[in-house]
Amino acid sequence: MVTPSENPFMGNASSIYQSKAALKWVALAFSLIIGIASVLYTNSIVEELKEREERYIELFAKTLEYTSDPDNSENLIFIFQEIVAPNNFVPAIVVDANGNPSVYRNIDIDSSKHDQEARKKILKKELKIMEQEYEPIAISGMGSDDPNDFQYIYYRNSDLIYRLRYYPYIQLSVIAAFVFFGYVSFSYSRKAEQNQVWVGLAKETAHQLGTPLSSLMAWLEIMKIDDDIKDKEVVTELEKDISKLELITSRFSSIGSIPVLKQENISKIIEQTINYLKKRTSKKVNLYFHCKDDLVTADINKPLFDWVIENLCKNAIDAMNGEGEITITLKEGKYGDALIDVTDTGKGIPSSKIKEIFQPGFSTKKRGWGLGLTLAKRIIENYHNGKISVKESIVNKGTTFRIILKR
Repeated sequence: MVTPSENPFMGNASSIYQSKAALKWVALAFSLIIGIASVLYTNSIVEELKEREERYIELFAKTLEYTSDPDNSENLIFIFQEIVAPNNFVPAIVVDANGNPSVYRNIDIDSSKHDQEARKKILKKELKIMEQEYEPIAISGMGSDDPNDFQYIYYRNSDLIYRLRYYPYIQLSVIAAFVFFGYVSFSYSRKAEQNQVWVGLAKETAHQLGTPLSSLMAWLEIMKIDDDIKDKEVVTELEKDISKLELITSRFSSIGSIPVLKQENISKIIEQTINYLKKRTSKKVNLYFHCKDDLVTADINKPLFDWVIENLCKNAIDAMNGEGEITITLKEGKYGDALIDVTDTGKGIPSSKIKEIFQPGFSTKKRGWGLGLTLAKRIIENYHNGKISVKESIVNKGTTFRIILKR
């Protein structure tokens, strides 16, 4: 079972990332609530304005009926000045029983630029829009002696309502864009800060390793000139370990710097790593290497790439509790890429945890920093422009990591 790191410096990494995910959902839900509330509130205002405009049109219709009566002609000037003229925002068209426009208001038609035919086309176009929005209002007796001769007023929402209806969506889009760019900027600055911490930690580690390493090299030279022990295997193996420490120091020193990439034979590097690990690993762990093409090459930094393979193998050993099989397979991909699969027979990783394993601080062990896979991902993707991922993982059966290096 995968357990989060309990390192006192890192804290519970799993809970940290779960809290971050929870905060994102809370922020998203809060944003949705604000957005929905804004839309609902604006829509309520729009509905009130629509009702008010509808009353204006009804009043306009009654006014036209009233003014068509000769007995009310003395009030005509007052009615047009106080009722008809103030309605300068609701577009309306009066049509006869045959559907021909006769009177219109608040429609953008310039009489100096549009002739009669052009005006009719514009009004017909407006009528189609109005027919889809509201039922027309019938007016009886207007301009005719027959009280059953009806005319109709068509109308639509004013431009103010259209602008107000779409305003919250525009507002939310602007806010969303602002939040997005703010989030990207914050993520970039946080990532840059994390990179500085990584570089500082790595270089300080390399510096701290320098002193005991120099001392070990001096003691090794003394052992080489001692006739009693200079020919023993322990001297040879100790020399290999010191060389390994020098390589580790070089790796840490390389973090934060642009590594030098050279065309290397990948199979030889993997074989060297496996041969080194075999003598320092339990005999209950079997390491196998299968290579379908000994000439698979790629531009890599040998010390850093070797570190990744070693790290994956050590993680596999921990996942198997020091007993099982590790198989490394090297082959050429469909597009000429180098494909490296590292497969173990360990506990496997639950699907719910796969996305978290490359996050800093997440570990399968009770002790540890939980930085191994994070460093491996940075080395492969940032320095080698490759990709590392979990190809397959089955609980209680094992896991396969895949590395893809472009050639």
